[in-house]
Amino acid sequence: MAKAQTRASNKYAAKAYDRIALQVKKGQKDVIRAYAESCGESLNGFINRAIEEAMKHDDTGGEPNE
Repeated sequence: MAKAQTRASNKYAAKAYDRIALQVKKGQKDVIRAYAESCGESLNGFINRAIEEAMKHDDTGGEPNE
């Protein structure tokens, strides 16, 4: 990716997304990533889906709060 495109992508991401730092025990990242990939998902996509599903489950089946 060209430097200009990388800068543009980073600028867009900074405006469009919030970041959350997640800590897991040593080795768990690789285990979680392998599981996500076995389901056809990226690590980030898997974590986001897991959070959304937990929120729906805990919120009597409704949409996550925005």
